[in-house]
Amino acid sequence: MPDQLKIRLFTLSTCSHCNRTKKFFKELGIAVEFTDVDLLTGEEREKVMDEVRKLNPDCSFPTICINDKVVVGFNEERIRKAMEEQS
Repeated sequence: MPDQLKIRLFTLSTCSHCNRTKKFFKELGIAVEFTDVDLLTGEEREKVMDEVRKLNPDCSFPTICINDKVVVGFNEERIRKAMEEQS
């Protein structure tokens, strides 16, 4: 299943829910691409925030993209369901 998934996380470095999300994927052995938005500056940060706004207008974290499916917040059940639907 994980081979077909492209997973992208938009996180904050100090957010406990974000860190739990990263740990969750690591424990499953699934490679993810993540961006700690709070560590970015200037134009790069604005560009990433624009992308987050398109996916999640509330701009809350973590924002998780599993292929074309967006999951907001750390909810293991919703994340697993999204991975199943996208595989």
